Amino acid sequence: MSERIAVLGLGYVGLPVAVALAEKFGKVTGFDVSERRVQSLQSGTDWTGEIEDDRLVAAGLELSSDPDCLRDATFLIVTVPTPIDAERRPDLGPIASACRLIGPRLSEGSVVVFESTVYPGVTDEVCGPLLAKESGLVRGRDFFLGYSPERINPGDKVHRLETITKIVAGEDEATLDRIVAVYSEVIEAGLHKAPTIKVAEAAKVIENTQRDLNIALMNEISLIFDRMGIRTTDVLAAAQTKWNFLPFTPGLVGGHCIGVDPYYLTSAAERHGYHPDVILAGRRINDEMGAYVARKAIKLLIQQGKSVNGARIGLLGLTFKENVPDLRNSKVPDIVAELREYGVEVLIHDPHVDPEEARHEYGLELVGINEIRGVDALILAVNHAEFLTDGVDLPSRLDGKGVLLDVKSALEPQEHWPDDLVYWSL
Repeated sequence: MSERIAVLGLGYVGLPVAVALAEKFGKVTGFDVSERRVQSLQSGTDWTGEIEDDRLVAAGLELSSDPDCLRDATFLIVTVPTPIDAERRPDLGPIASACRLIGPRLSEGSVVVFESTVYPGVTDEVCGPLLAKESGLVRGRDFFLGYSPERINPGDKVHRLETITKIVAGEDEATLDRIVAVYSEVIEAGLHKAPTIKVAEAAKVIENTQRDLNIALMNEISLIFDRMGIRTTDVLAAAQTKWNFLPFTPGLVGGHCIGVDPYYLTSAAERHGYHPDVILAGRRINDEMGAYVARKAIKLLIQQGKSVNGARIGLLGLTFKENVPDLRNSKVPDIVAELREYGVEVLIHDPHVDPEEARHEYGLELVGINEIRGVDALILAVNHAEFLTDGVDLPSRLDGKGVLLDVKSALEPQEHWPDDLVYWSL
């Protein structure tokens, strides 16, 4: 392999890519703007938990926060985040910054492949011109573009980079051949060659839009069944006995993909003169679920005869999904914010989260699990394995006539639970 590979962005997406390529090809450069991140990886620790420490050390990545490390690269993979802003519009700032870093260091003949989630057209209309401007090179003659959307699922040890079919696209056949030559060496599940870069971009953005809408349907169904006094989990268990019933469940929708990607598609649709009613309706439902859970907790406290103002509620889990330390776009803080509107004291515990990160990202303080005792209500917001073990008897943490809210129906009511305990699940 004659390519000199560099990966920009060493988070949940970029690090697995960089490690897999280094294991196959040897010398691979991993770049991140965060000196703290690079230093942690150089010490042999991946705080995301995606790559085992011994594997990280053995891979022999050349790690740096100095952008000049990119100068010798002929094959650059960009895996920076593409978030949304306060108005829920695409924030292309990180990807634009990556292009500005690459541009002055881009060598002739290089391929730049973007893995970041974007709406159709960003690679061609934003990244290409920026790289040309910053480098003084001509796209399609001096450098070439590709797109291969990431499909990393944080915390998933089954569906990994190597075992998920990877979409690849290049601006011409020769570029696509180079992209295939690199990725085919590490992707066991095979590659799908999209006919154009825009098709590959569109495929990525609809994957999570589809999932978002299906979860929104389940959330709306759960709101209906709650009014009817029917447990949604029981309904779904019955419905799923039909072979073509899709196994989606209600819950909080956060993270770097499902709660973000649909806004990239809706923004692009509006730029083309179309208002996407269905997609935005699904987003509205999912974005309101945190506040709904909080209001349900307040209602149940009142029904138990407890005073709301000054009540103490324990909240288990802060990450966007179970068994990962990832706080990106978590919807659990929505529960906290709504509860505090009622004068409730919220005690938050998450064994996977760095307390400093929780403080920095959301202004929230974490407590130890032993501090969650004698609370008026307990909300199991994230199904971390630690919360589901037999050794954690959640009802014992309640102060008599308590309320236990199980957001994702991870628990089954037990005979030994107190008779005056109120149990509720989404």
